[in-house]
Amino acid sequence: MILRTTMTAITAAALTLGLSLNASADEKKVLTVYTYDSFAAEWGAGPKVEEAFESVCNCDLKFVAVDSSVGLLSRLKLEGAESPADVVLGLDTNLTAEATATGLFAPSNLDQAKFSLPITWTDSHFIPFDYGYFAFVYDSEKLATVPGSLDQLINDNPDLKIIIQDPRSATPGLGLMLWIQKVYGDKAADAWKKLSPKIVTITKGWGEAYGLFLDGEADMVLSYTTSPAYHIIAEEKHQYKAAIFEEGHYMQVEVAGQLKNASEPELAQEFLSFISSESFQSQIPTGNWMYPVIDLGEKLPGTFNELAKPSKSLLYSPEDVQTHRQIWIDSWLSAVER
Repeated sequence: MILRTTMTAITAAALTLGLSLNASADEKKVLTVYTYDSFAAEWGAGPKVEEAFESVCNCDLKFVAVDSSVGLLSRLKLEGAESPADVVLGLDTNLTAEATATGLFAPSNLDQAKFSLPITWTDSHFIPFDYGYFAFVYDSEKLATVPGSLDQLINDNPDLKIIIQDPRSATPGLGLMLWIQKVYGDKAADAWKKLSPKIVTITKGWGEAYGLFLDGEADMVLSYTTSPAYHIIAEEKHQYKAAIFEEGHYMQVEVAGQLKNASEPELAQEFLSFISSESFQSQIPTGNWMYPVIDLGEKLPGTFNELAKPSKSLLYSPEDVQTHRQIWIDSWLSAVER
């Protein structure tokens, strides 16, 4: 009886150990990626990127979303070296110098020659995953006279109503501030004062602004030259257009980087390498509604080849933005306060 009881206990212990070992073998590593909410949304690029990466990594890709690129950097600064993120996806070149200065990001060792961008890409810590141009979008069935330049937007048609986003909280808002600064330089504050009466509201984020525009609250909304592609492809609506300005358009390049204290550094590098793959990049045009950073050839939806593109790309260096961003924001606040 004692022998039988002992053997039963041994068998049970062995079974428990075996189950424990199997569970450990089946347990997948988790890669935590901070991004902004529209990328991770069920209608965004995130879910398909997650599915594609998990099919090759034997891991669990977990997106953690915040409301904007600016919000991403703010959260990282608060969390510091204790951040649970392995990778951050969604900053742009207007924030990369500031992000690098935090000391939270690891240098990138990936080959950057493969990227196809309108600019030469060189960055020691970040890799691009998409790009686009800021623009004012309008409904061509409602707006008869469309400004063909920033100068016309600011100085012509006093009845024109626009919606923009706050540069302190929204990437497009920051982009417009830099756009006007790039074109007008020391006279940017005067340009803002002239434009201010046409601004219906300044929203915290892009989604709220675009929703108000679609509800008919303004003639134009600050968005991207690629925004009409969504309406054409997803809704079969062709009346939404991006106004192309003769001074050129401010460019946005969105990036990803690995945190220095990532709990899964090898998996993080694997994901960063995956970003330049066709599996990832093919999700960008109709998931993030931006341009991919590799040549997709015939896999790029034809609509994107038909979109109006600026003849001139405007862009400050990340270091210029880091040095002057707060000064320019303070000037903007003084110019638009009512």
